[in-house]
Amino acid sequence: MKLISEPSVPVKIQKMKQRVRWQHPSILQRGIDQTAMILDDGKETSPDFSFMVIGDSGTKSHYGSHPQRQVAQMMLNNSDDCRFILHTGDVVYVVGSREYYPANFIEPYREFLVGGENPSNIAYDQMVFKLPILPVLGNHDYYDVPLMYRLITGSTLPLRRMLRYKDIEIGWHGSNQGDAYTRAFIDYLAAFAPNELENHLDLHYTAKSHTGVCLRYQPGNFTRLPNRYYTFHYGGIDFFALDSNTFNTPEPLPENQAGDIYRRELLQRRQKLEQEELQILAECEKLNSENPAESEQLADLGAKVDQLNEVKIDIEKQLETHTNADVDFEQLEWLKNRLIESWHNSEVRGRVIFFHHPPYVTEATKWHQAQTLAVRHRLRGVFEQVTATLGNITQGRPLVDVIFNGHAHCLEYLRTVNTGYADSYINYIVCGGSGRRPRRQRQEGTELVENFTDVTDKITYKVADSLLYVGRSGYGSQRKKPYSCVRVDVKDGFPAKFIITPLVTELIEGKWCDRSLEPFII
Repeated sequence: MKLISEPSVPVKIQKMKQRVRWQHPSILQRGIDQTAMILDDGKETSPDFSFMVIGDSGTKSHYGSHPQRQVAQMMLNNSDDCRFILHTGDVVYVVGSREYYPANFIEPYREFLVGGENPSNIAYDQMVFKLPILPVLGNHDYYDVPLMYRLITGSTLPLRRMLRYKDIEIGWHGSNQGDAYTRAFIDYLAAFAPNELENHLDLHYTAKSHTGVCLRYQPGNFTRLPNRYYTFHYGGIDFFALDSNTFNTPEPLPENQAGDIYRRELLQRRQKLEQEELQILAECEKLNSENPAESEQLADLGAKVDQLNEVKIDIEKQLETHTNADVDFEQLEWLKNRLIESWHNSEVRGRVIFFHHPPYVTEATKWHQAQTLAVRHRLRGVFEQVTATLGNITQGRPLVDVIFNGHAHCLEYLRTVNTGYADSYINYIVCGGSGRRPRRQRQEGTELVENFTDVTDKITYKVADSLLYVGRSGYGSQRKKPYSCVRVDVKDGFPAKFIITPLVTELIEGKWCDRSLEPFII
């Protein structure tokens, strides 16, 4: 049975535009840029500032421990001098359902919310942040639950038990094609009547950026995002938040003999994964979650099934028939234009991009996924266009100082080498270990290589190095399952310096221990 469904890219785009009333006449009349905001905390001009990054966090307590809450405690210890928190996606597992926001987001991060002393009184669509948490959409924030699954699991207890590895956080609802996330974080303009919309725009879209009037984000008062992708300027740094769920569609399989052979291989692989999944489910059925030792085994088996499902979804995406409508070229064009504008602004000291799917990663299953390749190539294409337009303006500096991603359940620092393209020498930090089951690093090692086929031969060359990996490792008594986030200190000067501090916590012999690492400069 298929447990998770995902809307198509055109549906994602269309639904999100409807929710923010994209280019509504009242918005155009006021000259509002729906992709920009000003973070109005009274400190945004300071060149020295700090922020944190988390990702893949939105899970509740498992078998008596709550890793996400432990990460939140580390964040609280660093919150006094941090201005905001970036979230790299997968805010709520497994299907972004509104019914899990209270347990999987509001409760763990209650201290960051107005009224957090009584978290049960906070509605998921009425959250106001004292310390801004600025997210992007992850794939799980778009997922839905097929109707047949909902009907069966609602009435059949044995099946719910068999599927407990999933059913722990799959209930009666899914994300409703990203609607729950939108109501939780984005300014949901579709909810306003015509006369209310005018008043709302005049009240909250009062800030000014170089692209026009924009939304004013005020911590403790009004904390809504303008769109699913957006930009803001803080302390001389331009931040770009993207929705990678709409440009991660794999390239279509070729309509030739080679394509047919590969298609058959994908079908055989999917069948093998489904058989492996059934074997794991059978093992789960023999274990008792009330027994501490067996509950650990259940958690490990659940992690395996999570990975199997991700690979299956990637295969399904490759097998689907795709058109140009399945790639969000509008967003990519927006990013291109905003990066060009940023480089023409002499006041900008640095640039940060954050989105969910990592273009470079060494977590066990991600590098060879078609979605990873699609994101890498499309982002690379944007950078190529930007570089061609800018010419010598960059003076040898990389287009972006650092890119933050999630999706891979680990903390990883990578840096590209000379890739032959405009994404050379860029720092990538994968911050996806903030709550959901941590994953292992791949066995192939820390060097990432790409294959390039010219007219005569197939060439392999290195494109990136993994310089730090914090994730699941070891076996038995030596097994480690660290959870993580990062603190970023931005220093004055031109160009800006970014000091990265990995914040790490781990459950050792029944006690949570601080395993944070030494800072490094990028």
